[in-house]
Amino acid sequence: MFEKLINKVLGFLVKVRYGNLPVDLRYYYRDTYYCELVQWKYLLKDYVFKKKYKELAFSGEFAPELQFALPFAYWHYKNGTLKSTNAAKFTKEMYFFSPDHTESFDTRSNEGNYNYEMPRILYSQDYDMSKWLPVPLKDTYKNDVYKYDKPILIIANRYNMEWDGPPISFYSIEALEHIISNLKDRYTIIYNRPRPQNITMDNSDVYDMDEFEWLEKEYPEVILMENLFKENLVKANNFNHLQMMVYANADKFISIHGGTATLASYFGGVNLILSKKGPEHHFKCYEKLYPKFSGATILHAKTDEDVRNYVEQYF
Repeated sequence: MFEKLINKVLGFLVKVRYGNLPVDLRYYYRDTYYCELVQWKYLLKDYVFKKKYKELAFSGEFAPELQFALPFAYWHYKNGTLKSTNAAKFTKEMYFFSPDHTESFDTRSNEGNYNYEMPRILYSQDYDMSKWLPVPLKDTYKNDVYKYDKPILIIANRYNMEWDGPPISFYSIEALEHIISNLKDRYTIIYNRPRPQNITMDNSDVYDMDEFEWLEKEYPEVILMENLFKENLVKANNFNHLQMMVYANADKFISIHGGTATLASYFGGVNLILSKKGPEHHFKCYEKLYPKFSGATILHAKTDEDVRNYVEQYF
């Protein structure tokens, strides 16, 4: 009852201040204020007593987990207040710092994104966050196995349902043709589009674009991440673990918005992100949030033409 009252008050304040915005965007403004209020009840525990008490559970999608849950847990770890973490399958290596990590969730859900116990959820007008620290995945997983004569370029693609409709932001075979033909002599290209069996699924269907067979036929020099997983020279515990070990040795990434782009942004260098639509545009996530993960240079392409121009200029 009290939570509903607070949300009504915050909703009214947001409507007064941001009434010209669409309703679906105003909710994120309200959620930001609510998250900030919730953190006040932990003031003494976090800054005075500082005992291990925080039990963080997150069952939401991959992107917000990397954006908010993981850095929040890491802040508590560095603060000396992290007791345990609980997340989806294949996340133990992401939470390598956790004193007690459990993988309880077999699937990810949109409802799980709305964990108001964190400083932020989903999108926000304010990414100047306390209780948030970038997690040093690159330093943790850098290795001597995935090294090649030429520098690594990761192409991290996806071809999923978006907003209950067909895929919108993805690298088509035509786009891949342009990228690979122009960059294959300069880089060791590793192509990554995880199959459903290798990741913890959410409510988005994954489709097939038949690019794997095309790549093996037309560009056999391109290394497929799934083949690296089959070889598993580093004895990775799961596909997520392998991705981090390969990404840790790379400084150039070409990715798609969502969890694909968020993970790539953790490993420094340059990350070209194709995002044709989404709340990220309004909230300027690629300018204000994504560079925080590792100091990476983030290039936001809104069109296929933007991708071509960025490839020519930065790669």
